[in-house]
Amino acid sequence: MAWLRDLIFNSAASPDAMTAHAVLIIGLVAVFGMALGSINIMGVRLGVAGVLFIGLIFGHFGLSIDHTVLEFSRDFGLILFVYTIGLQIGPGFASSLKKQGLPLNILAAFNVGIGVLTTILLGRLLLPKTDFPAIVGVFCGASTSTPSLAAATQATLDILPSAAKLPALGYAIAYPFGVIGIILTMFFIRWAFKIDLKAESHEMDISMGGETKKLDRASVEVTNLNFQGVTLSEMIKLINTPVVVSRIMHNENTTIATGSEVICVGDVILAVGTPAEITRFITIAGRASEFDLTLASDAISTRFVLVTQNQVLGKSVPELALAERFGVAITRINRGEIEMPASEGVKIMFGDRVRMVGPDAGITAAAKEFGDSVQQHDHPMIIPMLLSMAVGVFIGSIPLQLPGFPEPVSLGLAGGPLLVAIIFGRIGKIGPLVWYMPRSANLTLRYLGISLFLACVGLKAGDQFVQTLVHGHGLEWMGVGVILTAIPLVSSGICARVVAKLNYLPLCGLLAGCSTDTAALAFAGMVTGSEVPSVAYASVYPTVMILRILAAQAMILFFR
Repeated sequence: MAWLRDLIFNSAASPDAMTAHAVLIIGLVAVFGMALGSINIMGVRLGVAGVLFIGLIFGHFGLSIDHTVLEFSRDFGLILFVYTIGLQIGPGFASSLKKQGLPLNILAAFNVGIGVLTTILLGRLLLPKTDFPAIVGVFCGASTSTPSLAAATQATLDILPSAAKLPALGYAIAYPFGVIGIILTMFFIRWAFKIDLKAESHEMDISMGGETKKLDRASVEVTNLNFQGVTLSEMIKLINTPVVVSRIMHNENTTIATGSEVICVGDVILAVGTPAEITRFITIAGRASEFDLTLASDAISTRFVLVTQNQVLGKSVPELALAERFGVAITRINRGEIEMPASEGVKIMFGDRVRMVGPDAGITAAAKEFGDSVQQHDHPMIIPMLLSMAVGVFIGSIPLQLPGFPEPVSLGLAGGPLLVAIIFGRIGKIGPLVWYMPRSANLTLRYLGISLFLACVGLKAGDQFVQTLVHGHGLEWMGVGVILTAIPLVSSGICARVVAKLNYLPLCGLLAGCSTDTAALAFAGMVTGSEVPSVAYASVYPTVMILRILAAQAMILFFR
């Protein structure tokens, strides 16, 4: 059994044995860590953070890997992780700051700011300067933010390699209460303000007009005399409601709507939009018709088409002029798990599924222009991915001289690839290069990356974890973690309720989003019985993610 001993403890000196040992140990840490993270205790899971804890256990018992292999695996995992995050949040980052998302993002930024100020104050008052990387790790764990831990670890490696283990140790000690603290804060806000959950839900329904994310459709008979003789496009602009009209019936003849039709009182049109938008449209245009235009003509079909052709990317539906060229209308766009009307402001992106309405021949011709190729959709975009990673590493390595810093700093392996991925994800397409990744592929690479990173961080720091917890500053860090969890969350929760007058349902989503904690989000959804917390969570997630990454790096660099 000598071979087994060599495999597990890396007692053999050959490169092949070293590689086999590293793959085995990292694989076991990831497997046991994911298993630990999937355990549900009162609705709370550790998630991918379980990999860090298993890594600490392996490291404590001396089951580590070669230093060079560990460093490469950790850094490569970090690059994969931040790249896939940036690619995901890039397209929606700007829109998350607009309209209803702006107040929520201001509150989220307030939460991060309070956390940073509290971290700096406690770090200065309680601990020697050499331990500040540990306090930044506590900041990351208290907010359950794994990406910020990655940024803090990388920044510490760049400027203070001897303290590279401290962020992970602080994170691991503070993380458990970080998860529980979010849920306790939700209960505290509810208790402190004597919130009636049913009343809050009813108030939310009224404010949203009973609107849901799902789109609906309705046949509408035009009875408003003000629309007699105007074109369909002019009528939609006058009503000023973002519905899409796909069909129109005039004198019992049903055709695909192009927008150029002249409206006559008595015409019946098929409108697609959210329930609230359709209700407003019916109220202004006329009345709901019992006639179902979807059954009015056998010559009109509907079909979902997959966008895989570069030439249509970045264009809006009106710009494509499908009705004029093919007699086809697009009524809905499915992007990931989000369904939206094909309004003028929505740009077509790779991987969208668009609902086309029209004659079979027209849909077939339009589908050819859109690509509609599952094989091309699933084909990995390797060149854009590797190119943007390389550019991200290059950008992250550029020394920047900032005011107040004695030496040049850089974005590092966490900030550079993240920034480049957000920019390219937002742009979407440059020439033949398309920055798109199917959600399944994105999640696979993301979890592979973060598993590599956390496993290596845990293996490296494991030999000091128990000693720090029992004989070192562990209990002190734990107390700091409780403060860093409670003060920002309670402060932002009270501010959201008192100053912003925020309803309790989005407030719960805000609190979960401030810590980017999906377990807390799931708990909020279970308690409220609503999808509203998910909407608030999605609105603040990109901003919080970026702010926490930048804050962790900045604190390490500024207090070195």
